[in-house]
Amino acid sequence: MPLMRESCKKAEDIHAIYELKEKLGEGSFSEVRVAQHRLTHKHVAVKCIRKKALKGKESMLENEIAVLHRIKHENIISLEETFETPTKLYLVMTLVTGGELLDRILERGNYTEKDASRVILQVLEAVKYLHQLDIVHRDLKPENLLYETPLQDSKIVLSDFGLSKIADQGVLSTACGTPAYVAPELLQEKTYGKEIDLWAVGVISFILLCGYPPFYDDNDTELYRQIIQAEFEFDSPYWDDISHSAKDFIVHLLQKDPKKRFNCEQALQHPW
Repeated sequence: MPLMRESCKKAEDIHAIYELKEKLGEGSFSEVRVAQHRLTHKHVAVKCIRKKALKGKESMLENEIAVLHRIKHENIISLEETFETPTKLYLVMTLVTGGELLDRILERGNYTEKDASRVILQVLEAVKYLHQLDIVHRDLKPENLLYETPLQDSKIVLSDFGLSKIADQGVLSTACGTPAYVAPELLQEKTYGKEIDLWAVGVISFILLCGYPPFYDDNDTELYRQIIQAEFEFDSPYWDDISHSAKDFIVHLLQKDPKKRFNCEQALQHPW
């Protein structure tokens, strides 16, 4: 059955319009390739989804794509157009070339508070925009924060958005994928909302400032216990030179009780 309605172009014509090139990455039900527009020569990223792998989840996918079409924000990768064949679905997305945030931090060796604050500001602007559309990202982590270009002052864009929810069976499977960033209420299988994204912003801020995560243990049970208790410390000597303001910002985000946690507006107003 055709998955896409009006927003989709004619079936097999993606190859007429784009030349698909090297593979950028691969997931359980899709792969991402660089592609070049045959007329304008513009480069894009194309997510090729195998429909067979999505049996029974078609309506979820349709909803996700409808959501992606609504998203237009400078700090979020956007969906430009969609194509469909009988076996595959192609999503044409913005191509970003600056690499992952973490790679750049490792490359530079040091990351000042000012740098970290600039990154988090952009992440919060993107998350605030999603939350205004009633969308919860649910999978914020440094690997999903990309630089748009290799330039030093490149902006940050949020990626891997939208389709993350399709692949999971129940709430916890995504949670377990990257436990270090998961909010306590997700681990306790309570109902959750936009607050989980702000918890993740707190974890990312912590890592940007000191280079290691606030919750860490080789034993998952112990790791989950730390998260559920929101047990973390600003260890010496790593945190000795970091401002009180930065620590205060993190404390307000890593609140065990989602009701006490900062929302995007409060976080954006914080002096840090």
